[in-house]
Amino acid sequence: MENLTLGYGSLLTTLGVGGFLATGAQHKTALIPAGFGTAALGLGLLARRGSSPRGVLGGSALVGLLGFLGAARGLRELPALLRGEKVERPIAIVSQSVMAGLSAAYASLCLRSLLAR
Repeated sequence: MENLTLGYGSLLTTLGVGGFLATGAQHKTALIPAGFGTAALGLGLLARRGSSPRGVLGGSALVGLLGFLGAARGLRELPALLRGEKVERPIAIVSQSVMAGLSAAYASLCLRSLLAR
């Protein structure tokens, strides 16, 4: 799971920095995924060092769950964006939707792994 956690953290960090740059480096809230990514990277590194695997996995699942809950609102506006309708902050909608999808998948894998232990 530590490799998956490091991958998840890297993807979110890239998403956050990419979203920030896509807004012309004007909207600091675009960096929110990078904050979650940094937390996941830290947990992945802790897992690699052998620190309390169940505790690290639980913390990782929590990061994924909070990431999903925080970003899920972008999913409500995604259908309108995909239909080509004019929406407010399209970059934010895409970023939130990607973060929600990644986080939901990651949290479910963490929970599955926790239950298997």
